[in-house]
Amino acid sequence: MFCCFVYHLNFQPLCFPKFLPLVCFSFVFVVSCSKDENPLIETDNATDQKLSAMAITYTMPDETQTHEGTWLQWPHQYQYGATYRNRIEPTWIEMTRQLVQSENVHIIAYNSAERTRITNVLTAAGVPLTNVNFKLFQTNDVWVRDNGPIFVRNNSGQLRIEDWGFNGWGNKTPYAKCNVIPASVGNAIGMSVVNLNSAMKIEGGAYEIDGNGVFMACKSSILNSNRNPGMTKAQAEAILTTNLGVTKFIWLNGVAGLEITDMHIDGFARFANPNTIVTMNNTDLLYWEVPQADITKLYAATKTDGTPYNFVYLPLTQNNVTTTWGFL
Repeated sequence: MFCCFVYHLNFQPLCFPKFLPLVCFSFVFVVSCSKDENPLIETDNATDQKLSAMAITYTMPDETQTHEGTWLQWPHQYQYGATYRNRIEPTWIEMTRQLVQSENVHIIAYNSAERTRITNVLTAAGVPLTNVNFKLFQTNDVWVRDNGPIFVRNNSGQLRIEDWGFNGWGNKTPYAKCNVIPASVGNAIGMSVVNLNSAMKIEGGAYEIDGNGVFMACKSSILNSNRNPGMTKAQAEAILTTNLGVTKFIWLNGVAGLEITDMHIDGFARFANPNTIVTMNNTDLLYWEVPQADITKLYAATKTDGTPYNFVYLPLTQNNVTTTWGFL
């Protein structure tokens, strides 16, 4: 599928090999502070949000809007070993090389020794460090798009970080260090954090928004007992409306258990801009085991005013992709 790494731009040791998410960048950060100890946490009465619809409080911009920088959660050896780190690190080096040409790059390093090591590998690769800065937070993995901070604006236009619950894609992988990343980032940059851990467990790659009120996702990765047991669609929509500013929902069923994410939407459909959905043709989506009913519903998606989206269909590669270590 598409390749999703993090910036909300995410490679995973157990990542479903077929689903190579669409935008590939992972950024995330963590320190050893408890969420409840964060002095910048805003009280949001998240428990009540599970039970009743509320007015829009926060709005999330679409990803085409200007941003000041990209957060990268850097691969390390402390969870999955040096081989894992060495296999994927070249991708992070190349992402940094491209990003520093036009914006800041905020690199999350596991510790001070890792910061030194990363500085040395970037320098050896000829990547300028002028726009690079480091934050030292321990992490389990690199998927900041899924577990990292979600930047939103409140009704006064002020930036806030939303800290949604993250449990390793339904308790499939270690996650305790990654789960505290949003709070850690908020503390580090002095930005207030909205604590939504008790409201919902949801990964950033599990949903797409068009910036004009439409939310698109698969039920299999959100309304799943391994994330939000007992939560109804109506309860989820109330929480999402309040905290993301969305008012129209395109729910595909997805396929729980097909791969580690339980079918994140960003594996096969993304908003390129408020008017355009990037996906694949019907045959290719079936090849990636997207249910036909979901494909039909996706192609029929409309904006809040009822007008259809423009669709861009990415072709599959002519040949299977082989990584530098021989992984298909």
